[in-house]
Amino acid sequence: MSLIGTEVQPFSAQAFQAGKDFFEVTEENFKGKWSVVCFYPADFSFVCPTELEDLQKEYDELKKLDVEVYGVSTDTHFVHKAWHEHSTAVGSIEYIMIGDPSQTISRNFDVLDEESGLADRGTFLIDPDGVIQTVEINAGGIGRDASTIINKVKAAQYVRKNPGEVCPAKWEEGQETLKPSLDIVGKI
Repeated sequence: MSLIGTEVQPFSAQAFQAGKDFFEVTEENFKGKWSVVCFYPADFSFVCPTELEDLQKEYDELKKLDVEVYGVSTDTHFVHKAWHEHSTAVGSIEYIMIGDPSQTISRNFDVLDEESGLADRGTFLIDPDGVIQTVEINAGGIGRDASTIINKVKAAQYVRKNPGEVCPAKWEEGQETLKPSLDIVGKI
């Protein structure tokens, strides 16, 4: 079953964010603004810090688009803090890192590898109503490119603000969109 168009399921978890005390995050945090949720297998690993650091490089741009970013693994919030304090790459991260040792969030987003107990590399864009708009899942050895998230956010925000219009492949802000109708069937 696809998660596209579904609401984020209930959860409660502890999170870490640089410069703050530990705090609780629930599905309600994903409402009221756009959210990008990036699942990754584990702290103190190999590909994961490169992805999380890359996502940090896009964080300011995402904040300008009214997007909050959440990194999630099945590690605890304590492990997130320790990793942040001991890794140069992860030490730069300013966004929220959620601990999911109960594996509830990973199961809710259907990214849990039950055999290993770790999350797959999943990226989800959630609208301000808490509804999942995009899903991307990568195999464990394939890192993500955070710059691609920016255009997906802009397209999703455009479509939300402009009902009846859709964004074609490789659409970038300011380019023409499409208005689906019988008049354009077979003419694209």
